[in-house]
Amino acid sequence: MDEFGVIAYDDRGHRNDELGYVGSRACLDDISVVVADITSLEVDAIVNAANSGLRAGGGVCGAIFAAAGKRDLQAACDEIGHCDTGSAVITPGFALKARYVIHAVGPRWSGGMHGEPELLASCYTKSLDLAAANGCTSVAFPLISSGIFGYPKRDAWRVALMACAGWLHEHKAQDVDVSFCVLSKDSRELAYDVLRELGFPRD
Repeated sequence: MDEFGVIAYDDRGHRNDELGYVGSRACLDDISVVVADITSLEVDAIVNAANSGLRAGGGVCGAIFAAAGKRDLQAACDEIGHCDTGSAVITPGFALKARYVIHAVGPRWSGGMHGEPELLASCYTKSLDLAAANGCTSVAFPLISSGIFGYPKRDAWRVALMACAGWLHEHKAQDVDVSFCVLSKDSRELAYDVLRELGFPRD
């Protein structure tokens, strides 16, 4: 529902307010997208696209474990034991420049009609809740669920950006810088394309 009380739908038939982020779009200007190795970032927390067993995996997950020190990070994850899909847990960053690693478990794509958007949005908002609760003022995310979990990248960007913008809108008193870290300019351009669709073009 927009500010005039009209329910708007996107080109996939999804309600623009379906995740409850009415009035949050202006906060999209506060989110950055960078091309970099997420393990090299000097931020308070980086987010790991985790599995529910909190085990070292491939891709971004494997790179984070390797950079943090696999033995130490796995031991910390084993102490926690499990994380539900759509939720997040936090561990120290160990050898990383980041003080913390937030492990968020995204949904596997099953066509989009099994709660995937809500679960994916929850990964971001619960990660930011953890970051704020632990005194973090800067958080870097990967694009959760868009790798082997198969979430379509354009849809994943839309959920990710709106989820984080919604959180920032609802927590204006919190001073948290949110960034997305990708490995290619093509990935960044796709994010910018989605931002343009949402009315916030980037150079």
